[in-house]
Amino acid sequence: MEGNQTFYTLINFLDSAISQFPDRRLGKNTRYQIRDAALSAFSVFFTQSPSFLSYQISMEQNKGNNNGRTLFGIDKIPCDNQIRALLDPIPANLLFPVFEQTFKMLQETNVVDEFRSFNNDLLIAIDGTWFFSSNKIHCENCLTKEHRNGTTTYYHNALLPVVMAPGSSRVIPLAPEFIRPQDGNEKQDCENAAAKRWINGKGAEYSSLGVTVLGDDLFSRQPVCQLILDKKLNFIFVCKPSSHKWLSEWLADADPVEDLHEFAVTKWTGSKHLTYTYQYANGVPLKNGEDALLVNWAQLTITNEQGEVTFRNSFVSNHKITRENVAAFIEAGRTRWKIENENNNTLKTKGYHFEHNFGHGKENLSETLLSLNLLSFLFHTVLEIFDNKYRLIRETLPRRKDFFNDIRALTRYICFDNWNKLLDFMIRGLELPNPGG
Repeated sequence: MEGNQTFYTLINFLDSAISQFPDRRLGKNTRYQIRDAALSAFSVFFTQSPSFLSYQISMEQNKGNNNGRTLFGIDKIPCDNQIRALLDPIPANLLFPVFEQTFKMLQETNVVDEFRSFNNDLLIAIDGTWFFSSNKIHCENCLTKEHRNGTTTYYHNALLPVVMAPGSSRVIPLAPEFIRPQDGNEKQDCENAAAKRWINGKGAEYSSLGVTVLGDDLFSRQPVCQLILDKKLNFIFVCKPSSHKWLSEWLADADPVEDLHEFAVTKWTGSKHLTYTYQYANGVPLKNGEDALLVNWAQLTITNEQGEVTFRNSFVSNHKITRENVAAFIEAGRTRWKIENENNNTLKTKGYHFEHNFGHGKENLSETLLSLNLLSFLFHTVLEIFDNKYRLIRETLPRRKDFFNDIRALTRYICFDNWNKLLDFMIRGLELPNPGG
């Protein structure tokens, strides 16, 4: 798939979803289309330029054209307040088909299979993260945290499922599961409840692909683990001894020969020797009682040359653990941290301004803007896979900041006919051989 084709295929996925957005406006106040508002918001996230739209409005006045139109298909650029007003009534789940179409495209081009690892499964990590908080601004979808000093923090939270693989810096974000007050439920929503909704819904749809769900200690409880098995999924969850006292007691009393297996290997990192001690046991009760789910447990302890422990973590799973696969099992479990490093941290600190309040609104704005932001991250990931020119420039400008600084500067001063023309200009400026496409 050629680069320019990839970019506009993705934009068409987004445009198709936007075409299903409802328009509640009455009367003649329809100067700006909802499509223009949605594409305008997306363009800000995609270019990582909060001032992108103001630059394009100035360019339109001076040159009669602008990059909002030529790159993203925006007809008329609304102002920020108009964008917020137009998008606030739009439910974020109307954007979810874009995630699904993009994932299907990655399946059909065999990219998804490149993410297979332990047990030849796809690893999907789930983790909750805040994306808005305030002591004053709030809406019906806000969660609340009461403080001892009598103040309240209003916040938005979402469970972010991400496909990942050991050794790969790329991740594939999937549609979020929003953590918010649920109709008919008196209890405040939480990550655990959201995880169950995701497992019952989208998670179950992925079961035919062969999936192992990764997660932190919060999810290594019998209700979530049993639900995963019921939906024909697998799991590897962090299991802290402090929160699984019965399991820890069972391991302490286990027969060191028959039940608890242990071995150590020493690895040279290039500067020092580290000792990796693996312990594992199969058929361990997850909790007390006759109805306890039996899980398989493994722990890795890393010590340095002075005998100091530099890392220790343990995991539970339904995968059978053996001496031959325990190292790969632990590596798969530790891959969960990529959801913080390659996904959440990138969104928060690498230009996507994930925690910035772009607009809260009264209904859905915060969630809809989050979804557009996630899609911009997903689209950049897909472009890096398929677009030879994009990938060449990113490899030449390995710092993400430099790449987007250039995008911001160029789109401020020059109107490009299309995405391909922008990349060609950058390649010429960097004096690189043009890979074509």
